[in-house]
Amino acid sequence: MVESKIRVFDFLASDYDAWFEKEGRLIFASEVEALRQALPLLPKPWIEVGVGSGRFAQALGADIGLDPSSKLLEMARYRGVSVFLARGEEMPFKDGVFGTIFFVVTLCFVDSPRRTLGEAARLLRTGGKVVLGMVLRESPWGQLYRGEKQRGHRFYSHAMFYDYDEVGMFLGQIGFSIEKVISTLFQSPGGVNHIEPPRQGFSADAGFTVILAGKTTG
Repeated sequence: MVESKIRVFDFLASDYDAWFEKEGRLIFASEVEALRQALPLLPKPWIEVGVGSGRFAQALGADIGLDPSSKLLEMARYRGVSVFLARGEEMPFKDGVFGTIFFVVTLCFVDSPRRTLGEAARLLRTGGKVVLGMVLRESPWGQLYRGEKQRGHRFYSHAMFYDYDEVGMFLGQIGFSIEKVISTLFQSPGGVNHIEPPRQGFSADAGFTVILAGKTTG
């Protein structure tokens, strides 16, 4: 992540975190429900890369988190997460130390998705999993955020959105195979008024897609 992105998240850390309890409350709750569908399939130990302020890690039970924003990591530490200051492309861990790595709305902000997923493959044990929480480009939410990116949104101007096939290609190139897909947020952007039950499988109409992939190479 280039320095300009890190500075934005450091400077706006409090605003970013407050969103989860204000306008993002029902969105966050729906996303957590979708992610929880994958938890019984995931070997431990767990780490969240791009842990931010620790909201997802705390809700899912991931004890370890990594992020390049020191201000957000202070919040994650307060939520009980053991934190590491680093970029997803260069993670300070030995090979094969984790069972599962979460990337929740993270790949859209890293400089190199392939390099980041390559690092994940290095860190995972045999049979390890990655769990991606994605706002995909083809979804109504992805289209909205792309428009906000073009208008210079303080966060989304630094994001790159990918479609489902691109994400599958990235995973396959690194040596991962998609095992499960879960979708949620079929309500329209700006019209979320309840927590949604997740649906199995991929849908281009879903605002949030969970992709669970297993490591297929040693």
